[in-house]
Amino acid sequence: MSDTALEPSAETRHEIVSFMIRDQAYCLEIEHVLEIRGWTKTTALPHAPSYVLGLMNLRGTVLPVVDLAARLGLGATQPESRHVIIIAIVNEKTAGFLVDTVSDIAMVSESDLQATPNVSSEQTSRFIQGIYMIGDELVRAINANEIVPNTGLEEAVA
Repeated sequence: MSDTALEPSAETRHEIVSFMIRDQAYCLEIEHVLEIRGWTKTTALPHAPSYVLGLMNLRGTVLPVVDLAARLGLGATQPESRHVIIIAIVNEKTAGFLVDTVSDIAMVSESDLQATPNVSSEQTSRFIQGIYMIGDELVRAINANEIVPNTGLEEAVA
């Protein structure tokens, strides 16, 4: 038996939070996730981007809530009590992401991330950084830095 067989793999592994939108699996790297909350009514903000549901107060911090289905071009969500908000930090901003349900927390290897097939639109390849195969399910990895733009949301809450 060689010594290299006993050494841990140098492969980068990280945790992801998987969630459902329109019966399809997506995920975010857990490093972005602060907490997961039940649906909370938001306060509408005039002239906000169409994918911004509104603002919520999280223990004294006002933050935008993004409808991830709308942001991904899957149509607007009519929020109900069964929906979940994932509170995340992206681009040094805190935002809430409305999703249908949170499914799991999983450990994945960087090498498990497969490229998004070339049949998708420019927006899809911008918002989806790749696909994980977890069990027999395809899980789309959200590019959090693109979902929350560097501009636009700060003007919405400024």
